[in-house]
Amino acid sequence: MARTRLPRALALLFASSMVMATSTTFPAGVKPGDLITPENASTVADLISPGNFILVRQGMRMKIVPTQRLEWAPPYKTATEKYSPQVRVNDRGELQNYVAGLPFPLLDPNDPQIATKVMWNFSYRPQFTDDFDVHRVEIESNRSNRVLGGPIEHFTIGRIAFYNDIGRTEVAPMPTDPEANTAGIRYRFAAFPFLEPSELQGCGLLRYRNKNPKLDDYAWLYAPTGDFGFFRWVKTTQLSDAIGGPLMVLAQNVEGPATYANNIDPDSYFGFAAKIENYNYKLLGIKPMLACTQAENLPAKPCQFDNHRTVCPEAWEMRQLYIVEATAKPQSWTQKLGSDGVLIPKRILYIDSEGWFVTASDQYDRRGNLWKTLATFNAYRDRTGSDAKIAVYPWKRMLQTAMVDEDLQDGFSTVAYTPSPRGPDHESWYINMGAVTKEFFNPDRMANNSH
Repeated sequence: MARTRLPRALALLFASSMVMATSTTFPAGVKPGDLITPENASTVADLISPGNFILVRQGMRMKIVPTQRLEWAPPYKTATEKYSPQVRVNDRGELQNYVAGLPFPLLDPNDPQIATKVMWNFSYRPQFTDDFDVHRVEIESNRSNRVLGGPIEHFTIGRIAFYNDIGRTEVAPMPTDPEANTAGIRYRFAAFPFLEPSELQGCGLLRYRNKNPKLDDYAWLYAPTGDFGFFRWVKTTQLSDAIGGPLMVLAQNVEGPATYANNIDPDSYFGFAAKIENYNYKLLGIKPMLACTQAENLPAKPCQFDNHRTVCPEAWEMRQLYIVEATAKPQSWTQKLGSDGVLIPKRILYIDSEGWFVTASDQYDRRGNLWKTLATFNAYRDRTGSDAKIAVYPWKRMLQTAMVDEDLQDGFSTVAYTPSPRGPDHESWYINMGAVTKEFFNPDRMANNSH
């Protein structure tokens, strides 16, 4: 057994080392210690996505820092070594024989399925394998000229949480929760309860990812109206639209011309949250580029140079990124019922080759024009604050501190802060600690907790 496992372990280490050796090379004109501003933005034009380049030109500052490794948690490494040799992708792009760890640690650029394999690596990334619970999330929207010195819209969400049924590596049951096979659920996600604005207090979003590749996600919006509250089923295609509109309809106690303006759609949470099987993928390149993977600020700091439309100044480093084009597949007749189709039919995703999270995404509208850009800000640390008492980990974790989603056609931007820069609880991130159970995602529990 030792003779068969050791070569694979060495191969994994070699592959990881080669990735980082390539990504640490800085191009001419950019070096650690540089501060990128609108005045010298041209030096990074080829090192960030076209959409992110516009963010820099409008004011976002980038502090260039040396590249550092992102180590996987030991249980995730062990699972990858044990299970990855058996994993396959069929001719429909569906994952087969997956148990836990990274599905495809060794990728061949000439493999015709490489883009799909990259996306499955993203989907089962080492960032959080079992569960996470983020407290006090703040979502703020601004235009280029701030209105009356404040944001156009502001949301606060008590918790954003995730429970994974498949690929568990640290919290029992492992590696698979029996629910995956009995109920067919791969994972559960919730954003609940909304705390601000007051008229949306108690509202929330619930989403179940189906294990069956042919079944769409189940998603509901909840509003605490009446004695028992009210759930509204959300079609999969509606999840590519910003969540403010449906929530406004649900909140029946709204007074006045509320808009609940924001850009972030549920399919863009954490860079990309749509069902993997609902898209076709094409590899556009593997390239050393800049990304924020070891953010210095947690909570993230609103950028003072662009009217809080992004996060800055923050540390950016050279990383080896996979650039993948994701195009929505044609809809089935059932998906077309009562739907205008996917609002974002094409996304260009930039995925880190070590952490396997999305670092940036450029999104295109139905006419094929560049519409929006996403930039994620990620930290790598063993605690979320120097004064942390609970969320202290035995090894460093990868976590998202903020995500920018800007409409490049009108300059309207939304930033999701995880956690809020103004919240009292800076521990906030609880990863693979069993801090959230399946019960939290029970619709009945959601209704009871809102009253």
